[in-house]
Amino acid sequence: MEPSAEAHAAQIDRKGYTVIEHYISPEQLELGRAFIKQQTATRDGEYFCIHGIEELSGTMFAGLALSMPFKDRMAQLYRLQSGREPATEEQVFPVIRCLQGRSGLRQSHFYHFDATAVTALLPLYIPTEGEHCGDLIIFPNTRHIRFNALRNVIEKAVLHNTVSQKLVAFAVRRGWLKPIRLKLVPGNLYLFSGYRSLHANDVCDPSMLRATALFHFGNPHHESALARSLLGANKRRAKLDHNGLRPVN
Repeated sequence: MEPSAEAHAAQIDRKGYTVIEHYISPEQLELGRAFIKQQTATRDGEYFCIHGIEELSGTMFAGLALSMPFKDRMAQLYRLQSGREPATEEQVFPVIRCLQGRSGLRQSHFYHFDATAVTALLPLYIPTEGEHCGDLIIFPNTRHIRFNALRNVIEKAVLHNTVSQKLVAFAVRRGWLKPIRLKLVPGNLYLFSGYRSLHANDVCDPSMLRATALFHFGNPHHESALARSLLGANKRRAKLDHNGLRPVN
């Protein structure tokens, strides 16, 4: 029997993450991998991301993001973490992220907080050989959920800059900081609070492919014009609204 949302939330609070093993079937995993292979064939062996339900329309990833049981799970975790109800119109925001090639190297140790309280990570391709497999690195629950949008913006400005990220990466490599390192297993679902936990991926061998599907939900600043104007760079870059949809012109 699968643990309850309360049990998952307690694990996230206690150790920073929780895992649902074999969340998708081998057949679903192969279906997801087929989509990744189709996309990598057109990307010249370099890093790429795909953002939002509309860009992923017709894929298993959009289907999962639109699934009511999946959204209900994410919403329940948000309630348990924040003590508040999510915005009624908020949707799960899916992202496909593929590390490969030299440009993929630049995405390592990019320490950040997510804009949403709940992050679900579904590995599709994960290197298993060599030293650099793109492990997930988490500093668990390093801050609380901020309902003050200005304070959140200031915290991100301090940490989401090149100097801070390089300092954290240097301290991790030297062993001065000791985050959690997770060896990801394709088909498992990893749940954590991307908003509260500073996180990044470790270096991934540029000759290998690391592909993950990410699902974000529970924006504490959903109604904040300040947060929308200063944060959410991925959605702005993809010309999406705060729900990950293309605005109707």
